[in-house]
Amino acid sequence: MLKKGSKLYSIIGSKCPKCHGESMYKNPNPFNITKVYDMPERCSRCGTKYKIEPSFFYGAMYVSYALGVAIAVAAFISSRYIIGTNMVTAFLSIIGSIVLLMPINMRLARNIWINFFISYDPEATKVGENGQ
Repeated sequence: MLKKGSKLYSIIGSKCPKCHGESMYKNPNPFNITKVYDMPERCSRCGTKYKIEPSFFYGAMYVSYALGVAIAVAAFISSRYIIGTNMVTAFLSIIGSIVLLMPINMRLARNIWINFFISYDPEATKVGENGQ
C-alpha cells in the first residue's frame, strides 16, 4: 500500500510525485512554521518542476479545506461520543486539533494537489541520472 510507485507513498512521505526519490520540502519538519512551504524549484533527481505554473498551489486550498473538515468531524466525534465530553469541550477539541494539525494539513494538501497532476514514472530517475 505504501510501496514506492503508489500515490500514497508520495503523499504521506512528501516525495517527488514523478520519481519518489527525494523530499519535496527543504525542511522535513512541518512544525517549523516559517519554513513549512520551502520547496526547491525542481527535483534534484528527475528535474520535475514542482510549481507547474504561477499560483499552482492555490488549488491546494480546496484540498486543505476538505482535510480540515475531516479533522474537525473526527475530533468532534471522538471527543463527544467516544470520550463523552460536553458540547463546549467537544468544540474546543475541534479548535485545538485544527490548530495543532495545521502544518501537517497544509503539507498534505499540497502533496495531494500535485499528485493529481503528476504521476509516478519509474524511468524518471534514470533520466535525471543521465542528465537528459
